[in-house]
Amino acid sequence: MKQIRILWTDDEIDLLRPHIIFLESKSYHIDTATNGSDAIELVKENIYDIIFLDENMPGLSGLETLNKIKAISPLIPVVMITKSEEENIMDEAIGSKINDYLIKPVNPNQILLAIKKNIDKDRLITAKTTSAYQSEFSRLGMEINDSLSYEDWIEVYKKLSYWELELSNSQDSTMDEVIKMQLNEANRSFAKFIKRNYTSWFDPKNEDKPLMSPNLLKSKVFPLLKKGEKVVFLLMDNLRFDQWKSLEPLLSQFYRLEKEDLYYSILPTSTQYSRNSIFSGLMPSEINKLYPDLWKNDDEEGGKNLYEEDMLKAYLQRYSINSSFYFEKVTDIKYCKRIADNSNSILNNQFVAVVVNFVDALSHARTDQKIIREMANTTKAYRAITRSWFEFSPLFDMLKVFAEKDIHLIISTDHGSIQVSDPVKIIGDRDTTTNLRYKQGRSLNYNKKDVFEILNPNDAHLPKTNISSTYVFAQGTDFFAYPNNYNHYVKYYKDTFQHGGVSLQEMIIPLIHMKSK
Repeated sequence: MKQIRILWTDDEIDLLRPHIIFLESKSYHIDTATNGSDAIELVKENIYDIIFLDENMPGLSGLETLNKIKAISPLIPVVMITKSEEENIMDEAIGSKINDYLIKPVNPNQILLAIKKNIDKDRLITAKTTSAYQSEFSRLGMEINDSLSYEDWIEVYKKLSYWELELSNSQDSTMDEVIKMQLNEANRSFAKFIKRNYTSWFDPKNEDKPLMSPNLLKSKVFPLLKKGEKVVFLLMDNLRFDQWKSLEPLLSQFYRLEKEDLYYSILPTSTQYSRNSIFSGLMPSEINKLYPDLWKNDDEEGGKNLYEEDMLKAYLQRYSINSSFYFEKVTDIKYCKRIADNSNSILNNQFVAVVVNFVDALSHARTDQKIIREMANTTKAYRAITRSWFEFSPLFDMLKVFAEKDIHLIISTDHGSIQVSDPVKIIGDRDTTTNLRYKQGRSLNYNKKDVFEILNPNDAHLPKTNISSTYVFAQGTDFFAYPNNYNHYVKYYKDTFQHGGVSLQEMIIPLIHMKSK
């Protein structure tokens, strides 16, 4: 480990000799200067890890010296030491980008803490995070094995997401494979849970069932509308819980978090099924029956999500909600600027619903475009790109404008996605659906151990394209591959982000309630 090198500049440096001896006993290398001019020359000639700088010196002041040092090496951490606690001095120092400040007289432990805080912080946080996850690993493993209810699985997924995010922010990659392994273990157990319980959630007599897609608006938005509250419902297609957690700090500058929930997407976890279910308040087979003109089956030509606004209008009427509403589906992000520019007239409506397809588009671009695949080759990179896009997007600008009004902001999604890695062979006829995570068709041939099968679509309120249709879903990190041209197919889709199947990341998804500050 390289020795940390420190520059300490003070016109009374001789009086600080005991402090310097103390730091040298901790294996730090200390250079000293008694004035700003000498300090600047030392910075020109040497590389320092941190600088301690007296604010009140004859000749060049501490602030003047600071500005010249920053012009030479802008990234060096500088700790200002001052006798004065005057606010204007602190404001000027902070504005000149000091990293910390101490008030005289200082003691050796204060100096040591400042060093650790500004130099060793990342290393110490990494060590602490790794140690904490190692302690939690066995406990999480037991929770995965003992999870018997949908609430248990929500809690497990929250904890796994927390540790995935914490470890991804550390500098130690040794735990990356461990958390990935534990997520895979959890998904194997979760798939067994879904096999045992999913269809029972549609039994009207069963009250032990999670909030799912068709009840999302009725449960979380309609009660606010009935109270006369103004609601903006933002559906970000294909937004995972970990991606939401990366966006949360940005939105928290303008909104207060009221509640953070997770709910369950219906199967298939794809836009056609889950999003239509959200905006209609119905399961897919019911949409097909009640609104045959608005539903298109997998084998039919044309867009599968063209009528959300019509479905939402009918949904509001069924529940006697007469609120004025505005609906916008953002297929081009520049539309968000148009919404922001017209926010006053748009927010004259009590209910504003906006659908944004960017995250889903990013997922598909990552599959189809080599440069995006290389940029987002891990879940960590995928999160980072999502956050970076959001931070500088017209969507964020739109939400900042909305925050100036007294609104409830409900953020959710229709489904999540998972990075697939393991091909599973399946055989079907030419009418079988093409999605990599679920298949609908007749005479499907597969290993039953590899999939979650729904032989009678009526059990899951799914439409049938013909009388012998069945649905099968990939689990965990699996994806379906046909035997024809198998190796090419597997190579192309391996490590891409897909949705439609059974996994924590696809099915357990964010439902966020925020309020303008």
